[in-house]
Amino acid sequence: MYTDFFGLKTLPFNLTPDPEYFYVSSQHGEALAALTYAIRERKGFAVLTGDAGTGKTTLLSTVINRLPAGQIQSSILLNPMLTPAEFLEFVMLDFGIGSVPASKAQRLWKLQEFLLQTYRENRIAILVIDEAHKLGVDLLEEIRLLGNFEYGAHKFLQIVLLGQCELDDLLDRQDMRQLKQRVALRVFIDPLPVVDVGKYIRFRWSKAGGTGLPFTPEAVDDIARFSRGIPRVVNTLCDTALLAAYGEGRRSVAAPDISEAGANLGLTGTPSHVTRRLQVDPTPPGPAEKQIKPEGLPVNAPTLSPGAEEQYDVPRFAGYGTPRRNSRLFQLLSRKLISPKNSF
Repeated sequence: MYTDFFGLKTLPFNLTPDPEYFYVSSQHGEALAALTYAIRERKGFAVLTGDAGTGKTTLLSTVINRLPAGQIQSSILLNPMLTPAEFLEFVMLDFGIGSVPASKAQRLWKLQEFLLQTYRENRIAILVIDEAHKLGVDLLEEIRLLGNFEYGAHKFLQIVLLGQCELDDLLDRQDMRQLKQRVALRVFIDPLPVVDVGKYIRFRWSKAGGTGLPFTPEAVDDIARFSRGIPRVVNTLCDTALLAAYGEGRRSVAAPDISEAGANLGLTGTPSHVTRRLQVDPTPPGPAEKQIKPEGLPVNAPTLSPGAEEQYDVPRFAGYGTPRRNSRLFQLLSRKLISPKNSF
């Protein structure tokens, strides 16, 4: 609706996963390189976890798009709320295997023949399961057994599990140890760091054909504050604010536009502080000493003597805690396999 008004070729902040708009942060680059390696080298099981909206599906789509089209045969399950029988039927149909038998034994035999033929043709069969944190124990066991299709050291089926952070907890359970032991690579992506939110917005704006970013620096700061660095929420905020600016005939998006968009979307911009245990000096301050109350603390927070504010962590928004770190191996892989440019 507002593309012509802002001189854009396409909508820059659509929610539909699109590899063309995949922004490569350091963690996204590491995950991209790791999954590409796992699939190319037929490692079997790989797991990608991250909070909702951090770009897991877009990342996996980018991985598949980067592989030679004639070399890949993929099945992508977006809704894992199936029985084991329904799951096996879906996988066969999505791989293009017609006339699915009623017997499970015949289904497995037919699937094995398909995977063997794919391997002989030097193609890679990939099974992607999105929302994998919702998988039940019975279905996870069925998926684990599909990993038994192999010839010597070569896995016939490459299985990628995408899920929210609950998937990590699920795989770490004692009764999931057999599946966990088969996972060759586990990688994760966190929300974008604060400094990357502006880069992400500029990247998508440029990809859509835009010039001269319409968002003021204060607006970008508020987008980071409301979104907590989650790309999907960044997209929604930007799209809503741009629509409001278009409706009023303005080509600039300011901080009040973001606040209004956040309110309309039911988002809270109140920062979530992470504090260490307080160790307040019990000695009352002298009359000449200035009492300090760290910014953002509740009104009834204890008063600290000079220097005691250092015992607090720097206030930060929820989702901006200490970032997790992938294996150094994935960092090295990303330097080898991923272009430094944020496009493919």
